[in-house]
Amino acid sequence: MKQDIYINSTPQESRIALMEDGELTDLLIERRQERGIVGNIYKGKVGRVLPGMQAAFVEIGMEKAGFLHVSDFFPVEDSGSALLAGTDNEIVVETPKPVSHHRRLPIEKQLSHGQEILVQVAKDPLGTKGARITSHISLPGRYMVYMPTVNHVGISRRIEDDKERKRLKEIAVSLSKSEGGFILRTASEGRSKRELQRDLAFLHKLWRKCLQKAESAPSPSLIHQDLDLISRTIRDFFTTETHSVVVDQVKEYRRILEFVGQFMPRLKSKITLYTETEPIMDRYGVEAKITKALERKVWLRSGGYLIIERTEALTAIDVNTGRFVGKRSQEETILRTNTEAVQEIVRQLRLRNIGGIIILDFIDMEKEGNRKRIYEALREAIKGDKARTNILKISELGLVEMTRQRTRESLENTLLSLCPHCEGRGRIKSNVTVAYEILRAIKKEKTQLADGKRIVVRLHPDIANFLYDEESHSLDFLEREINHKIILKAAENLRHDQYEISAV
Repeated sequence: MKQDIYINSTPQESRIALMEDGELTDLLIERRQERGIVGNIYKGKVGRVLPGMQAAFVEIGMEKAGFLHVSDFFPVEDSGSALLAGTDNEIVVETPKPVSHHRRLPIEKQLSHGQEILVQVAKDPLGTKGARITSHISLPGRYMVYMPTVNHVGISRRIEDDKERKRLKEIAVSLSKSEGGFILRTASEGRSKRELQRDLAFLHKLWRKCLQKAESAPSPSLIHQDLDLISRTIRDFFTTETHSVVVDQVKEYRRILEFVGQFMPRLKSKITLYTETEPIMDRYGVEAKITKALERKVWLRSGGYLIIERTEALTAIDVNTGRFVGKRSQEETILRTNTEAVQEIVRQLRLRNIGGIIILDFIDMEKEGNRKRIYEALREAIKGDKARTNILKISELGLVEMTRQRTRESLENTLLSLCPHCEGRGRIKSNVTVAYEILRAIKKEKTQLADGKRIVVRLHPDIANFLYDEESHSLDFLEREINHKIILKAAENLRHDQYEISAV
């Protein structure tokens, strides 16, 4: 698989496109005025403790207080038995097990109003909700995630080679004598003990700086800010398998070279400065792919298509055969369409960053073996997704229910805003509906007017034209019925379904 990373940097925002075999799989956007705060460490002050929810709201200096659930609060005495996955969701801790619920004290016995605590943001604010925070700190490095409040080690589950896992485990044990624990990331595969030791030493030093700053800092205040989007992307996605990194800004190009030179000097040759006049995202076809990623319908190569519908509660993805008719049998046509849809669905989930509850409506298959093949193909395809997922088997109705971790705003919420006319419903009232509504309103308004006065209606031009052209007989009939002259005045500033009625 060929992976390319294209970086478009402007004073207003950074956009990063991750391409795999020519297909856009991830689009990461960070706007200067809306920079995410996941990974940031704050010295916070407990605002409210809610025993009924077993949670607390902690002031961290943001517009909305951070939300701290009891399961995310780990007192000092629990260190060594608690777990929080790092920013990289590919990791798994091998020992020990998380603290059990029956041993956890109620939150009101652990926290009190005004108490100062050190917390880290685990999830950005979404919509009306504040940031999700935890007291279990994790500091991601190039090859590991350092966790200063625990004393165990783990290895990425994506490192599958038993021999390599054994080698890394021996190195991890030899490095784990110092305070804190860590998890070796996928990038640690094939790295020497010296490289891992250097990464750990850097993270130790970073943590000591955080503690020193927290001692004298007031609350609430920012103690440590995570890397910006470009640096995080290079740290997390740039590997030996990456074909190229192309960046269109000299300053960022030099900064990336410096970063890579410190941690992965052998890969510097893969970084290129883009100097052509055509915008980088246009040159590599990314802009057109972004436009398609916002559409409701997604075409498959065979001629089938997906329909992606988002609601407040869940996202539904419907698979259709479309123009694809197959060559042998209906079951074979359906199986091929569903198989192709699996790969595209997983790509769309990543690209659009769809989280929460997801319902997949595959085309119904008669054979149980075919349903099993589609389910297994979905499980295999989703392994490449860093977000945590949970997939249930195909139900009797032919549906797959799944959940996907929601870590940041979806692509749709980032790039789009609600339509002021339909308010997010995706539809507006038809001309005939609005026209008849106005006729009823005029008849109702007449009861408050003296005879002989004219009624003036200000309304959208489309509705005015419809009434004059299609419903002129209805206007004439209503004028005779109410004994008033009706005058329609087109108003461009009114919405499609807005109107104003007055008497002259």
